[in-house]
Amino acid sequence: MDSQGQPQPAISPTAIDLLWGGALTAALAAGLAPLVSADWRFFTLAAVLFGGIALAVITRWPVNRDFGWANRATLLRGSLVVVLVAAAPFADQLGGWLWGYLTLALVALILDGVDGKLARLTNSHSDFGARFDMELDALFILGLCVATLAAGKAGAWVVALGLMRYLFMATAWGLPWLGRPLPDSFRRKTICVWQIVTLMVALLPPIPDSFASGALATALVLLAWSFSLDIRWLYQRRHTHEPSHLHP
Repeated sequence: MDSQGQPQPAISPTAIDLLWGGALTAALAAGLAPLVSADWRFFTLAAVLFGGIALAVITRWPVNRDFGWANRATLLRGSLVVVLVAAAPFADQLGGWLWGYLTLALVALILDGVDGKLARLTNSHSDFGARFDMELDALFILGLCVATLAAGKAGAWVVALGLMRYLFMATAWGLPWLGRPLPDSFRRKTICVWQIVTLMVALLPPIPDSFASGALATALVLLAWSFSLDIRWLYQRRHTHEPSHLHP
């Protein structure tokens, strides 16, 4: 019963969404596992990643509030991203199935624009939804970096593309002004998409390793430039008092 004497549902609406999200993730993982000859490490990583998503949703979204179609679209993308990231260390085993891996990555990229449109159509924007989408972008990029490294298309330095934001977040714990809000930026969003597209193109079997490395190096320079602009902007306003918010 709630405070007004109304019976509570046996399972919260959010839990139902997490259940279908978990089931979809398990089905995708089961379908992809034979292609990469993956062992328990693949399934463990997928379970840990989806568990992290579920924990974030449970702790940051009101239990009895409808999850909304925009967040459901993000959760759908999350299932794809989780499986793609879990399979990334085994990218060298994909062979001809690398095209299928990249097709799933393309679907995940397309879905990145769907949740925002749904949020506008249903007037359901939320700080949680924006952060949910942002964290999936970061995880997706890191996974593609690992896949690129595993496939031998670039050296270990390519992982810097995926780690730069996490380094920024870690630094913000010691320098709180780095965690303050940033204005919306077309430049920041464009470079994010550019990273994903460049990583996907680099993974294409016909693309020479030299071309892939050059394109990825350019993406890394652009990302470093973008972060430098945001760090400078935040530094100039470090004495203002605003709530903490990590870099998109």
